Amino acid sequence: MNLRLATLDDVPELTALIERSVRVLQADTYTPAEIEGALGTLLGVDKQLILDATYFVVEVDGRIAACGGWSKRAALFGSDTVTSSQPELLDPQSEPARIRAFFVHPDFVRRGIGTMLLRASEQAAYEAGFRACEMGATLAGVPLYLKHGYEINGEMFAPLPNGERLRIIRMSKPL
Repeated sequence: MNLRLATLDDVPELTALIERSVRVLQADTYTPAEIEGALGTLLGVDKQLILDATYFVVEVDGRIAACGGWSKRAALFGSDTVTSSQPELLDPQSEPARIRAFFVHPDFVRRGIGTMLLRASEQAAYEAGFRACEMGATLAGVPLYLKHGYEINGEMFAPLPNGERLRIIRMSKPL
């Protein structure tokens, strides 16, 4: 496995990976209508993470198997279509970094890749001066984050363009 920063050249492969991941791995936690409404809006590529050099990919045999990262910006979740409304930078002294956009291809689950991405993201956020992280987790991701010390702080329902709402779990952890 090779962990590296994502580049804009990765966007087409990331888009396909995210769609496959969501359609397969979220199918037991969200309805088909919720998945359709979330893909490309709440669940999709956020190029700002790539431009900020806070987004990682894990390659296995030359293929992107997973992606995920952290953010120093206000948006808690979302793709390019959503996060542009919250571009302001966070203050590492008083605000938590955001753990963002973790997706694993179904062919590569249960191999420690999510853990690898989470540790790399937390370490990078810590090195940037942040002392806590928070996230808006999908229902399928909650067990991984609980296993790594995150606590549930509540839930929210994000509106989707098709009229559905996606249940998101707010989680946090001190670093």
